[in-house]
Amino acid sequence: MEKSNMRYFLYARKSTDEPDRQILSIEAQLAELRDYAKKNGLAIVREFIESKTAKEPGRDMFNEMVAGLEQGVAQGIVAWHPDRLARNSIDGGRLVYLVDTGKLLELKFPTFWFDPTPQGKFMLSIAFGQSKYYVDNLSENVKRGIRQKLRNGIWPSWAPMGYINNLATHTIHVDKERAPVIKKAFELYATGNYAILEIRDMVNRSGLRGRKLHKPLSVSNCHYMLRNPIYYGVMRYYGEVYEAKHKPIISKALFDKCQEMLKNKSKPKTKTLLPYVYRGAFRCASCGCFITTETQKGHKYLHCTKRKQPCAELFVREEEIDRQVREILKGVSLPPALAAEALDNIKAEGIKAAQAGESTAQNLRDKIDFLTKSMNALLDMILSGMITQDEYAQKKRSCLEEKKECEMKLAAFEREGSKRFEPLIGFYKLAVHAGEAAVSGKPEENLQILKNIGSNLIIGGKKIKLKLNFPAEKLRALAGLADLNCAKFSEKKIWRGRRDSNPRSSP
Repeated sequence: MEKSNMRYFLYARKSTDEPDRQILSIEAQLAELRDYAKKNGLAIVREFIESKTAKEPGRDMFNEMVAGLEQGVAQGIVAWHPDRLARNSIDGGRLVYLVDTGKLLELKFPTFWFDPTPQGKFMLSIAFGQSKYYVDNLSENVKRGIRQKLRNGIWPSWAPMGYINNLATHTIHVDKERAPVIKKAFELYATGNYAILEIRDMVNRSGLRGRKLHKPLSVSNCHYMLRNPIYYGVMRYYGEVYEAKHKPIISKALFDKCQEMLKNKSKPKTKTLLPYVYRGAFRCASCGCFITTETQKGHKYLHCTKRKQPCAELFVREEEIDRQVREILKGVSLPPALAAEALDNIKAEGIKAAQAGESTAQNLRDKIDFLTKSMNALLDMILSGMITQDEYAQKKRSCLEEKKECEMKLAAFEREGSKRFEPLIGFYKLAVHAGEAAVSGKPEENLQILKNIGSNLIIGGKKIKLKLNFPAEKLRALAGLADLNCAKFSEKKIWRGRRDSNPRSSP
């Protein structure tokens, strides 16, 4: 075929689908190739523009162009460089085969020479091979960089929800706006009172959205989020786990609790609104059913629900239960002077515990060092061929989980310190005000105090029975001792004045 009658396809390609990258390369290619074709008198019958990588076969526009060559619509191709046409062996081989069969007579490149001769086809094959080598080598370098980042504890990809990519340091840090929402989702699900659907609705109402489509999260998104260990400081990448250096959003204990909930597929507990103060707070002493409340003739009565069997327990008025609750609270109240003495004792115990606790903390540090050395030894063993990849991954996961557990315990220990005594300190402070609450507190508040100081709340024979928790039981004994020796306290008049106006009934 004479060159004057030869028709050409113009092909331009960029290597990514993202619209904000390499747009100018397409425009530049088209401008250069059109100018090149005009100067050389090449008849362009169609232009093919593609925004897809040539690493793998399957490009639509390329396949359509090849089909046109096979049908004789054109006999040549104009492109910027051979690597624009193919970066894989299949597409490159198809073009070489078209040259062999005479259906592709010319390939025109502004920066590359080609002639349909054995030497020209050889050089074309080398150009396609170099393009494939570039892609393969680039891919291997990227994978090597990702592996090194993971070994250094750096997340190598787009930050997951709750974190933000730091483009300056190529790390991730906590997203202060979204991280609290994710932490709340873990905390709510760990209670067992919420289903995945409720968690999804909560995070969507909070404005949490996916990174790519910016759409509300689905149930599967929430499942993935609750199973992702990156939120407590461990990265999972293609099945292998790595220790991370970024700041965790949740603790490992909270994560493990959520995994247990997911594993058991626990159903949310039914949340019942209680229109009466004491409904559901007590159980029947005879049959163990809950005590409910109902209104009869303008008065509120507590009685057994009788769900299991007929029950002979009598009705009791709510006012009587309220009076008994107040009497119990009076029984565990303390004068300020006696509470101050107890607090001094707790402070002394805290000093002793801190000294003993330092030994425990050091043991945890030693164990962390041992596990770190063990993981390094595992790496040496797999490099020397002493263990398989599966054995390495399993043992590394076990060591990493144990190390993370120790680090969490150590962090909690160092963070809490003497705070472990705060519940007891708070209880003694509560005991100082228990008598005042018994006089002026609302029934709802008094019931909550009762639940804090006791357990196994039951009603039998119209009487409240409960097991006082420690140290409430001891406080009750101390309160009795205070009654016998109240003259020892400087607050004698204040304490006695309160007792005179609200005398205790005998226990």
